[in-house]
Amino acid sequence: MSGMAHQEFGNGLALIAVHGWPVDHHIVLGCLEPIFSDRPGYRRIYPDLPGLGASPGDQVASSDDVLEALDSFIEEQLGTEPFLLVGESYGGLLARSIVNRRPTQVRGVALICPSSGLPHAERTLPALQVLRREPGALDGLSAELTANFTGLAVVHTQEAVRRFLAEVQPGLAAADPETVQRVEADYALSVDPDRDQPAFLGPSLILLGRQDIAVGYHDQLALLERYPHASLAVLDVAGHNLQIEQPALFAALVGEWLDRVEADGQD
Repeated sequence: MSGMAHQEFGNGLALIAVHGWPVDHHIVLGCLEPIFSDRPGYRRIYPDLPGLGASPGDQVASSDDVLEALDSFIEEQLGTEPFLLVGESYGGLLARSIVNRRPTQVRGVALICPSSGLPHAERTLPALQVLRREPGALDGLSAELTANFTGLAVVHTQEAVRRFLAEVQPGLAAADPETVQRVEADYALSVDPDRDQPAFLGPSLILLGRQDIAVGYHDQLALLERYPHASLAVLDVAGHNLQIEQPALFAALVGEWLDRVEADGQD
């Protein structure tokens, strides 16, 4: 058993949305659910990875363990049923591994600011820039919340702060520090999800932030070779919380990916 808590909405083609590290399902639920509000036909499943959100982390000590827990969760929920996969940040690293394990079962994949899997010191990262400011946007935030927000934010507006507090901060607050420390100490997957793997032929989407100082964008450009039906967008005025900082573009590109998924299913 995976022991992973989750939230679920809707009926139809399953979609598993995997969040980053060390946040929880709120970060993907917050950006995806508005897209599905007028788009029926999808069963959206939002798990909390082990040690994050409402999921216990005592059974994991590495990224390999987290991947096994996620794969077990998918098996429990879906068996051999086809599904879509969305991966955000670290979840994008895990998602690419799941695609390799279940290539005929995954109908399409969307990667939001996916981690390359490289150690932080080896990533190609831009310098932090704040490109959009709104006077008073940070007023009233505690020192801790201000630090959490400004550590990655490219856009400092009241709306960006509101969404950060609703979608990002809950996961940061709920994370189990011991699990986070264990997994981060053994971050690399024993099987590289990108090297010497067959191409994935389903409809794909890769969204990258030009100002993303957490995972960058340059290292992920090579993913185009493995995903021949991927649209890849590097968005300006967008950091690691791209979905919050460029919400209209995010919704349009995810919507177009779903259009391709639906068209692919009619062939």
